[in-house]
Amino acid sequence: MATDETPRTAPAAKKGKLFHRLYVGTGAFDVVGKRKRWYIFFTLLILFCVASIIFRGFNLGIDFKGGTRISMPAQGADGVISTQQVTDIFNETLNKEPAAVQTVGTGESTSIQVRSETLNNDQVTDLKAALFEELQPVNQQGEPSERSISDSAVSASWGGEISRQALIALGVFLVLVTMFLAFYFERWMAVAALAALIHDVVVTAGVYSIVGFEVTPATVIGLLTILGFSLYDTVVVFDKVKENTRGLLGLTRRTYAEAANLALNQTLMRSINTSLIAVLPVIGLLVVGVGLLGVGTLQDLALVQLTGIIAGAVSSICLATPILVDLKMREQKFKDQARRVQARRENMARKAAERDAVVDVDATGELDDLPTDDDSLDAELRKERAMAAASSVPTRNPKTGDTRRRPAGKQGGRPSGKRRH
Repeated sequence: MATDETPRTAPAAKKGKLFHRLYVGTGAFDVVGKRKRWYIFFTLLILFCVASIIFRGFNLGIDFKGGTRISMPAQGADGVISTQQVTDIFNETLNKEPAAVQTVGTGESTSIQVRSETLNNDQVTDLKAALFEELQPVNQQGEPSERSISDSAVSASWGGEISRQALIALGVFLVLVTMFLAFYFERWMAVAALAALIHDVVVTAGVYSIVGFEVTPATVIGLLTILGFSLYDTVVVFDKVKENTRGLLGLTRRTYAEAANLALNQTLMRSINTSLIAVLPVIGLLVVGVGLLGVGTLQDLALVQLTGIIAGAVSSICLATPILVDLKMREQKFKDQARRVQARRENMARKAAERDAVVDVDATGELDDLPTDDDSLDAELRKERAMAAASSVPTRNPKTGDTRRRPAGKQGGRPSGKRRH
């Protein structure tokens, strides 16, 4: 019975062990130690996105490159008008594809919006006449009216102004973030956080270029929104790194890389849970807003947020902290501390090897005076605690010159108060 149940329980036990390691955060996942692999992965990803941006470019909407916008009610004399009907009439009338046909609004105020490259007056007149003849859109009074179909020209200068303001906002945001991180943490943490932030922006823009979604003002708004979320995960991890590495230079138990990797493991489950909770509403925007309601604006906003949240969560774990470790290990004091940690471990291994060798030669029980690993480890830990206490606790001047510890019950040389009978 035991042999039959073992194959069934092994996957469950393995899965339970994995979740246990995620929750307890004991440093079981060596992210920092394998940082070269992550560097290769992120480098290839960024190069791929940059290549797509350079050679493929973006599908800019008419808000950025100019064009014509035609709007009409979604309710016709024969029922609800679909976007496919409008697209077919556009193709038949002008022999070209529209840039986008979207449903905007809900309820009685629902309308269909057609965006295309710039059309001349004759083309606009022919298109409006064909739409009215085929679909009979109704006005607010419920009567068919050609005046319910409106057109407007969009200037490219407006989109250029949006792009310029967005770049200014991005620059101001990066400057303020750098100042905050350098003040609250340190300069290398600010550099590592900015590197991860640039990765998130490039990857999000690259995904938009690869997918070919139209870039609209909603896309710009979504891109600026994800910057704060991307930085949030990085700040959480760095705060734990700062806590784990406090007083590290006076200790020989862990190197800076090991302490940073431990901080990653301790915040890993929090980062996963936070990103998962943030992704679910965005997926709802894609499924409900785009799939069921057909609102194209939500599609532009949801895709950029979904990509940015995922990219930000991954970069905060696998990119920001490894970069921080490499920058910190360039300082001589952390190199010296790492050598002391390595020397201590080599000394412990040497003592263990000597003890094992003596045990092999003489097993008569005359090795009681030989220090064991536990004894050496206890001595090292006591030394570390003493050094940490000396560096963190201010020295107090005693009131008297006598600093000898008095036994309990005899403080200050005063009698205990008991009378001897």
